[in-house]
Amino acid sequence: MTEKFRASWESLKQYTVPEWYRDSKFGIFIHWGVYAVPAFGNEWYSRNMYVQGTDEFKHHVATYGPHSKFGYKDFIPQLTGAQFDASAWAELFRNAGARYVIPVAEHHDGFAMYDSSFSKWNAVQMGPHRDVIGELAAAVRTQGLVFGLSTHRLEHWWFMNGGMECESDVRDPRYSDFYGSAMPASSDHRDRNSQPPPSAEYLDDWYARTLELVDKYQPQIVYFDWWIDQYVVAPYLQKFAAYYYNRAAEWQHGVVINYKHEAFPEGVAVLDVERGQLTNIRPQVWQTDTSVSTKSWGYVEGHEYRSVDALIDDLVDIVSKNGNFLLNIGPRPDGTIPEPEQEILKEIGKWLNVNGEAIYGTRPWKIFGEGPTQIPSGEFTDAQREPFTSQDIRFTTKENLLYAIVLACAHDTVTIRSLSSRSEILRAAISDISLVGSSASLAWSQDEQGLTVQLPNEMPCEHAFALRVRWAAESFSWLPIPSPV
Repeated sequence: MTEKFRASWESLKQYTVPEWYRDSKFGIFIHWGVYAVPAFGNEWYSRNMYVQGTDEFKHHVATYGPHSKFGYKDFIPQLTGAQFDASAWAELFRNAGARYVIPVAEHHDGFAMYDSSFSKWNAVQMGPHRDVIGELAAAVRTQGLVFGLSTHRLEHWWFMNGGMECESDVRDPRYSDFYGSAMPASSDHRDRNSQPPPSAEYLDDWYARTLELVDKYQPQIVYFDWWIDQYVVAPYLQKFAAYYYNRAAEWQHGVVINYKHEAFPEGVAVLDVERGQLTNIRPQVWQTDTSVSTKSWGYVEGHEYRSVDALIDDLVDIVSKNGNFLLNIGPRPDGTIPEPEQEILKEIGKWLNVNGEAIYGTRPWKIFGEGPTQIPSGEFTDAQREPFTSQDIRFTTKENLLYAIVLACAHDTVTIRSLSSRSEILRAAISDISLVGSSASLAWSQDEQGLTVQLPNEMPCEHAFALRVRWAAESFSWLPIPSPV
């Protein structure tokens, strides 16, 4: 077979995002690893426990003793996975309305949750003694969902370097194959952006490990974390993308690479905005990843959870702007998903069961929506916005239908100002309006102030609700107008 893609940005611009990904809209992210055992701070415990002066450092000494006697590696046996049930997880994700699932195959800590041939420090030989990624791949596909995976291996280059500056097991050569290079920071080791670039030897190893994940598990999504935007990584990203896209052609499955910042040129892969949103429609499909918890991606005690209402509203806002929503959960060391997280997923699933037609398979309209609530743009902003109001409305489209999704409960009536009789963006007459999930007939009127719809006494769901607007003209175009990011 002739390979279509070569390891150059120019060749990789032939890539197109598969329609299944654009249609899916909602996925589940999973952070499960050794960091769930201490369950303190966040999933960066493996780094912060070695950084003198941090809460994690103090907690570790007080709870487990000196780092030279009890290091991060000593948590591994407690990651038992005794209650891990990949089939039950996958069923929960399907019932939540997710269409794809992305577990973290290896986090910054360097412990592989899969059957790695490059390191004994993996979940098959230690901890759960199970191929977590392999089991999830099979279970997710059995449920009819798309399987992807995430690798954060590159950050391991420097992640444990605090342990080189204190008496710890990181400095013990017997464990160098786990703690890795632990390269010292070029300045303050607390500044994650001050690390020296990885060596060619390390990058070769990273590349080989990443290809093994692709070949062994055939993921349809590979999600990379932020540090791949190092300039020395760019040639390896080109090689990887060409290999992965050519393999996908062999599998006859469309695939996606998720990246952050400017690691890939526009149009070569799919941009991911961590814990953040955009203020307008992005012509190219994109993704937000965020967590049910505000404090951590992995399991910790004393979680602070986001409300179901806020998560659904963010899902709708992101979809209206041509994005996908990837929502993270963090299982316990025994492999159980915390009950509050299960309930959050079930509630989202209930909402999507009613309103999914306004989400799945849709495309943006000419404008994303209307309303007074301002959306901060960029990463790490998803906890900054004010709650949405009943005046905040988001639009999606499908065929000759427009969906107007109202992000908060409204009393008696709702007025959509963008659909007034004087609107400059309307190019077709409205023939009918209905409420998704309801058989009630709706009275409506249109004037210069907007389209006003009388709501029924009984609504079909909690949280946001969707109005279905049918156009008289079959030729109505739903393609978005290119807008600034």
